[in-house]
Amino acid sequence: MSAGPFATANLGTRSGDAPDAVATNRRRLADALQLGDPAGWCWLRQVHGTSVLDADTAAEPDPPADAAVTRTAGRPLTVLTADCAPVVLACDDAAAVAHAGWTGLLAGVLEAAVTRLRAVGQGRVRAALGPCIHPAHYEFGPDNLARLVDAYGPTLAATTHDGRPALDLPAGVRAALARVDVTDLEDVDVCTAASPDHFSYRRDGETGRQALVAVLE
Repeated sequence: MSAGPFATANLGTRSGDAPDAVATNRRRLADALQLGDPAGWCWLRQVHGTSVLDADTAAEPDPPADAAVTRTAGRPLTVLTADCAPVVLACDDAAAVAHAGWTGLLAGVLEAAVTRLRAVGQGRVRAALGPCIHPAHYEFGPDNLARLVDAYGPTLAATTHDGRPALDLPAGVRAALARVDVTDLEDVDVCTAASPDHFSYRRDGETGRQALVAVLE
């Protein structure tokens, strides 16, 4: 239902889009996935931090957090992105999602999410990475790139398609997860900035948000 820079399936309520359009988009997504009223989903007010919400006990709607965990089957967890990395984590009896931009990555949001998931669930943790920006389109300041390389290693340093310093965000996700012994990672390998089917803040500036949705069966 969204138009202009938010066309067409924007799911983010803080992007500047018309609220009625976003609400309709969310309802259509919920209907397509057969997951009930989206008002009952876990939507986060993402702040690029490391807070992990327990979605099973949270009382506040739209709480400030960049990750969430659940042990309740059928409860949808979401993260919204337009270049940042959306990650889903799962073990035998629990699931989590995390939103990792470069600041959250550096702060340790993925490690925090894995730690919380292990605290509430059992079994081996597996991960999946959704669409996010790739280094060919992610020119990055050398000072902050050096901080990330110092934290997670040289695989994060890359170059853009025209040879400028770049951050390899998927490599950062892999490195952060490996630090907490999660090596089973499925990557959909889609660059938001290169894909006409995805929103990208780096490419477009004013734009919408897509969602990663995870549900424990």
